[in-house]
Amino acid sequence: KTSSQIAESIGVNASKLRKILSMLVKNNIVESTQGASGGFLLKKEIDKLHLQEIYCAIEDRKAFHLNVSKSNGNYSSETTKLNDFFLDLFSDIQVEIEEKMRKLTLKSVLEKIEE
Repeated sequence: KTSSQIAESIGVNASKLRKILSMLVKNNIVESTQGASGGFLLKKEIDKLHLQEIYCAIEDRKAFHLNVSKSNGNYSSETTKLNDFFLDLFSDIQVEIEEKMRKLTLKSVLEKIEE
């Protein structure tokens, strides 16, 4: 299907969808074909494509993001410890999220939706 056809069928802005499809092409999840009969096709079977692959391909920022830039180095040790605690916590949660997504295939998600 073309990006316009896909966007219309799922109710997403075609421009945003093209950006996502571009990321998926770049990460070898879908392929793009040009020409009058061109469009986008999955490169993997849906029972072998895990959500974690899709998530990592389209997310420029992960689920949890902290601004860790230090504009001035005058943070108290308590602030630094608190920041480090949350960085470690969110890093652990991020790993858990991706591990759960690794266990779900696109097929399993589609089956749940169809129930």
